[in-house]
Amino acid sequence: MRLGILASHGGSNMQAIVDASRRGVLPAEVVVVISNNAGSQAAARAAREGIPFHHLSGVTHPEFEQLDDGIARVLSGAGVDLVVLAGYMKKVGPRTIERFPNRIVNIHPALLPKFGGVGMYGIRVHQAVLDAGDALTGVTVHLVDQEYDRGPVVAQCEVAVLEGDDVETLAARVLEREHAFYVETLCRIASGELDLDRLS
Repeated sequence: MRLGILASHGGSNMQAIVDASRRGVLPAEVVVVISNNAGSQAAARAAREGIPFHHLSGVTHPEFEQLDDGIARVLSGAGVDLVVLAGYMKKVGPRTIERFPNRIVNIHPALLPKFGGVGMYGIRVHQAVLDAGDALTGVTVHLVDQEYDRGPVVAQCEVAVLEGDDVETLAARVLEREHAFYVETLCRIASGELDLDRLS
């Protein structure tokens, strides 16, 4: 399975996927990385791993339609089978979604549909969980559509909220689980155990 990764900042989930692929745990290969941030850690990770990298953003393509088309073209040109969002902070455009129907997945640090949508990312999600007093949070992998965090759920796992947790401790524990769970879910997709076409 040929993976194309979209990432905006740290790229730690991307690194977990690359590492699993290199170890033979994940029967897939990351063939291209795209970031809207030329100076992102994701860009540095791609360079270090020898993975083709493209900076595509409002700087390179001022019109959203042009950017959308550019992303779709790069992914198609790399022969990508599955598009994997790993901390990508921009909306995926309609041309990319049409080019890869039911083949774009994202990971979210909560149990969707709770704590998702516009503005719900990073520590904001974990703060909302703490403010709600929930005993459980978790990780969701979902298909990407035209709305933030609204696509069909592919897989979920729970993470306990511990007494005394603050935003930083909760975020760190959820992120650690994200790294493993994204790889686990991609393995299930690659094996055919999870049929993405049956989710939409």
